[in-house]
Amino acid sequence: MSERMILVLDEGTTSTRAMLYTADGVRGAMAQRELSQYYPRPGWVEHDAAEIWERTLACAREMVAHVGGADRIAAIGIANQRETVVAWDRRTGAPLSRAIVWQDRRTADRCEALSAEGHEALIQSRTGLVIDPYFSATKMRWLVDHVPSVAAAGDALALGTIESWLVWKLTGGLHITDASNASRTQLMTLDGAGWDDELCALFGVPRAALPAIVDNAAMLGTTVPDLLGGAIPITGLAGDQQAATIGQGCLSPGTVKATLGTGAFILASTGPALPVSAHRLLGTVLCQIDGVRHYALEGSIFVAGSLIQWLRDRLGLIAAAADTDAIARSVPDNGGVVLLPALSGLGAPYWQPGVTGSIHGLTHGTGRAHIVRAALESIAHQVHDLAAAFAADGAPWHRLRIDGGMSANDWIAQDMADILGLPVERPADIETTARGAAMLAAVGAGLFPTLESAMAGGSGGAAFEPVLSGVARDRRIAAWQAVLADAIRADGGRGGAALDRP
Repeated sequence: MSERMILVLDEGTTSTRAMLYTADGVRGAMAQRELSQYYPRPGWVEHDAAEIWERTLACAREMVAHVGGADRIAAIGIANQRETVVAWDRRTGAPLSRAIVWQDRRTADRCEALSAEGHEALIQSRTGLVIDPYFSATKMRWLVDHVPSVAAAGDALALGTIESWLVWKLTGGLHITDASNASRTQLMTLDGAGWDDELCALFGVPRAALPAIVDNAAMLGTTVPDLLGGAIPITGLAGDQQAATIGQGCLSPGTVKATLGTGAFILASTGPALPVSAHRLLGTVLCQIDGVRHYALEGSIFVAGSLIQWLRDRLGLIAAAADTDAIARSVPDNGGVVLLPALSGLGAPYWQPGVTGSIHGLTHGTGRAHIVRAALESIAHQVHDLAAAFAADGAPWHRLRIDGGMSANDWIAQDMADILGLPVERPADIETTARGAAMLAAVGAGLFPTLESAMAGGSGGAAFEPVLSGVARDRRIAAWQAVLADAIRADGGRGGAALDRP
């Protein structure tokens, strides 16, 4: 059995991939397709759910052919962009609208109304989440209210996040979601087995349209034989950030990982203890196996890699993301430029959906390199603010493990170490999201008895120690904080979590 491979479907925000792993976590071949991004209005971000399915299937078929057929695949694991919502028709299996992506801010007014009505304390105490357009519930309600085909679907309506959509299509009609993804909807209590009736009623989401909540690792379903040339069991599901945390081996309390992808997501395990934050961090389900849950505190930054994409595609300041390392090194500092990367509002710990991006400190001496460097610096500053919030919640960081596409940039990794004043570690294989999904699938398929036993030893990597002087560090942090405070005040937001240093 160990000679058979695990097929991981890693469905991200900008691309979908299929990757092969051995049972002990060694990565093999990969197929990848880009996903179209739709921005129909300011603050709106959409995907074509049919395209997601078609391109994921194409990648999966390529990998099955590469390995020699479906009988060479022991199991499938899926990791997915979280909070993104799909509505489809159970009778036809066809999507009823474009998917609303996690970055989308169209429900900001509804979220403000929920806060004004005094619901935030209830929602946060039950779900571990703050009220924000980021999460799935208000997106689901928006589809029901504004898309006629969704409203007219009646009992045929199915709502789900991306793993639900992919499992439905792969199995020919199984409607499930795993506990880690369910915990991101605001419709499940952190310690509840199913959907919460009061939360569903509060958000106006029809419970009958929602999937069943299942473990992250188990025999969950089987693919329709015609799709991949044979029936393959699906045995692992997880939201991408939980999968990356597992892939980094951060299961015990105090271990911290940061995934630098389209956004940046920091998770610190709390083990079986329910996470509670007084500083606007999120409580989330890390994983559920045999009905037993492990939890994490999370800080979510909305704009990280997408900022680099914006510099390239919208401003034309860079030709390729890989160029940013050399460009940042081409100048000794940011030249007094500070860039606030609020292209989709501000996430944790600020939670200011109305704040927009801005560039400050421009002079005749400002060049392209200063703006690019300031953009990269904004990543470390947001992570630094999160570190302060974690420390205030009693979960200080001692060492940070990074992964994701942006972590390959040595300048960014070193800048994070300098601004945090902490060692930053990067594994040799930064595809920890897919590796975590492979580990869950291996456990679900019975190849390992526990998740801990599925964790192979690390394969080396790089470590970055802080070298920036304290004076230079403090100067940069002060400039960032001044710009941040001005932006939040101008928007009339709360901003206390961002500005009150612990």
